[in-house]
Amino acid sequence: MTIRIERDGKVATVIHSRIEARNAMDPDSAEALTAAFSELDADPETGAIVFWGEGGAFCAGWDLKYAQAFTDAERFRTEIVEGLAFPHGGGPAPRGPMGPSRLEMGKPVIAAIEGPAVAGGMELALWCDVRIMAQDAYFGVYCRRWGIPLIDGGTVRLPRLVGQGRALEIIMTGRKVAADEALRIGLCETVVPRGEARAAAEAMAQQIVRFPQGAMLADRRNAIAGHGLGVREALAREWAGAVETIVKEGAAGAGRFSGGKGRGGDFEDI
Repeated sequence: MTIRIERDGKVATVIHSRIEARNAMDPDSAEALTAAFSELDADPETGAIVFWGEGGAFCAGWDLKYAQAFTDAERFRTEIVEGLAFPHGGGPAPRGPMGPSRLEMGKPVIAAIEGPAVAGGMELALWCDVRIMAQDAYFGVYCRRWGIPLIDGGTVRLPRLVGQGRALEIIMTGRKVAADEALRIGLCETVVPRGEARAAAEAMAQQIVRFPQGAMLADRRNAIAGHGLGVREALAREWAGAVETIVKEGAAGAGRFSGGKGRGGDFEDI
């Protein structure tokens, strides 16, 4: 079983375990990974999700042992061009080549990155809400060497995180982006000592699930949905998405504050 889920209260950790291949993706793992994230997104007992590669590698990209699909014209047409194409007229997209890269998750997903997150593995990390990297972890569009383009959202998400010019330089050169640079340019949010990425991601997830969930999820949705909108439209979307939550959760929270909780910016006693 290359994909498994481990739980601690409302936090679930999705583990990709193809250690012998540095967690490079194969078709079965891509299917199982998509199913795992879909299951957790629909699970009312799950509040936040951590994504971790076991054995010291997040994901080394697509397993090139399966690349014969790219050289067999008929197989490429049926499995890739047709099998993974976006449907005409809208509707849910099929999984991405790397698995869950096209899922629009309703819950926070935190990537815990040890070792390489390269090529399609980098794209999976970009799909997550937050990236926590070990000091020796790294990104890179390593598929540049083989003439394989980014097809799991890399050209969409990387410019949104680091800006177009820097994204193009990283994409076109295929160079290694170490954790310290990733932190500096906004490609990750936290760098931790080697071997501690999973624990740090799970600690962040536990912090997130402590809060009233309606308001947190509304803010997450609005931050994501507002990207690229005009200011007025984004403000209107924010307002519409927040009013109901204020009624449901905000009044109760204000009451707790009036009763002495959370004074002075205290996040512990809430």
